[in-house]
Amino acid sequence: MNILISGSLAYDRIMDFPGKFSDHILPDKIHVLNVAFTVNSLTEKFGGTAGNIAYSLSLLGEKPIILSTIGRDYHRYYEWLEENNITCKGIRIIDDELTACAYITTDQSDNQITGFNPGAMKHKVSFNLNQLDPEDTIAIVAPGNLDDMVGLCQEYKSRGIRYIFDPGQQLTSFYKESILKCIDGAYILISNDYELEMIMEKTGLDRDGILKLVKIIITTLGEQGSRICTYDSIVAVPAVKLEKAVDPTGAGDSYRSGLIKGLVQKLDIIECAAMGSACASFAVEYLGTQEHRFTVEEFQKRLESIK
Repeated sequence: MNILISGSLAYDRIMDFPGKFSDHILPDKIHVLNVAFTVNSLTEKFGGTAGNIAYSLSLLGEKPIILSTIGRDYHRYYEWLEENNITCKGIRIIDDELTACAYITTDQSDNQITGFNPGAMKHKVSFNLNQLDPEDTIAIVAPGNLDDMVGLCQEYKSRGIRYIFDPGQQLTSFYKESILKCIDGAYILISNDYELEMIMEKTGLDRDGILKLVKIIITTLGEQGSRICTYDSIVAVPAVKLEKAVDPTGAGDSYRSGLIKGLVQKLDIIECAAMGSACASFAVEYLGTQEHRFTVEEFQKRLESIK
């Protein structure tokens, strides 16, 4: 089955400041702030919603197609994708931009200062959907270029391609009309609990109202698992119990990978959500969103632990 993953590709550059930001900021001079922090180290990680989801899907044996944009510094990311058997054919290179990048500095109190350059993400994707059979295709519209998110939802709907709408951190950029366009006709709306409340506030719809537009609402709840809502039922799916979680940042994208793998296998939605929980459990054990690995046997063992 064709799996289309639209969203962002980004480099995450993570820096460690050996002190506390508060020790270097004078409260009475905050209006003329001018400070510099010397960091101990800088680590570059591969990230972005599309890259993260595609990565975990590759671990599950799938060959997703990423629909995204990347800058002239694409070479390292392309090498990484090819190393993990992920095709680059759906990615558009923007020669006069850098790849989207988050610069994250963390102090000793776990306070963070983040700068984000959207770079190539400001540009729309370019991919010919005519070559794909809608009956043999599934897509997820993850946070990325806003015009792409709205446009791809409309394109998938008109072609009869099942799609998952995942507004995520782009939700604040949506107006009522645009978010309704994306939700109406989606197979699944997926978000966390806070985002679902924001969606209801923006659209003026309650949960039942949204379920008149989508078949399924999935709400991720962190270590509490996820909640699956259809017009007929509400089911809680637990998370995998872990001894230690290192970094929850990539768990949501990894959950989506497991969910999509279940849909490709034509499992029922509860089993798909359980696969999402199993996949997410590996991501939280590592610092970074594309650092985890697992075998089929290891995945199956965690899946069995929550069934």
